[in-house]
Amino acid sequence: MTMFKKFLLAWDKITKRQRFVIVSAFLSLGLLSIQLADITWRYTAVAGLAVLAYFLSAWALSEGLNGIEWLTVLSLPALFTAGVGLFYFLLPDKWSVRIPVVVLYTIGSYSLLLTENIFSVAAIRTIQLLRSAQAVGFLLTLATSFFLYDTILVYRLEPWLNFLLAAVVSFPLALQAFWYVRLEEQISRQVWFYSGMAALVLGQAALAFSFWPVSVTVGSLALTTVDYLVLSLVQHQFSERLFKNTIREYLFTGTAILLIIFLTTRWSG
Repeated sequence: MTMFKKFLLAWDKITKRQRFVIVSAFLSLGLLSIQLADITWRYTAVAGLAVLAYFLSAWALSEGLNGIEWLTVLSLPALFTAGVGLFYFLLPDKWSVRIPVVVLYTIGSYSLLLTENIFSVAAIRTIQLLRSAQAVGFLLTLATSFFLYDTILVYRLEPWLNFLLAAVVSFPLALQAFWYVRLEEQISRQVWFYSGMAALVLGQAALAFSFWPVSVTVGSLALTTVDYLVLSLVQHQFSERLFKNTIREYLFTGTAILLIIFLTTRWSG
């Protein structure tokens, strides 16, 4: 009994950063073990790992979570885990390739927990690291988008299915990305509306690229580029920094990338 009490006391003294390390390491081991699972169970295993990522992240961040943050703060760790887990299956069946991915996931998962912790704290009081956290959160949102879009396109599904799946995965990613600009206690109607519009635009883009003879990787990068443009413009709108020059710069970037894709596409043969 004495040993058990000592264990509980030691467990209670674990700091947040130590929790982040424990969660990142545990999820990385889970990602690595998926490779050993039978192929018929792998997608179920990824879903289970994503759910586990949600609850472990909730445990690591529980002290600062309030209200809507149980949705907005914890959604990206789960989606990031699902995205990496699904992308993991598409890699060559070599440990020399998969081990670096697990290492990068560990670093990304730890960075994501630090970022979400800043969001939960900044929702209560002003914190200087907020701008840096928003930049990291934006980058990891785009990375998650790429992994999920790549998984969708690789199966060469019917165009309407690509539209539906791209819209479904884009909605929660946009929702949390728009929320952390203002860190409001509740998700406003404006955030819900723009998240829905972003999901619709990404679904339409996926539909268009379903008829475009590009490789899966190029198509995924193109969708991620569209996601980057949509998220950036709306975030600038929410932060009241959306000026004409800003719009021109993003439109120029998007047009240039799409033109490059168009010119490098093999339209015959």
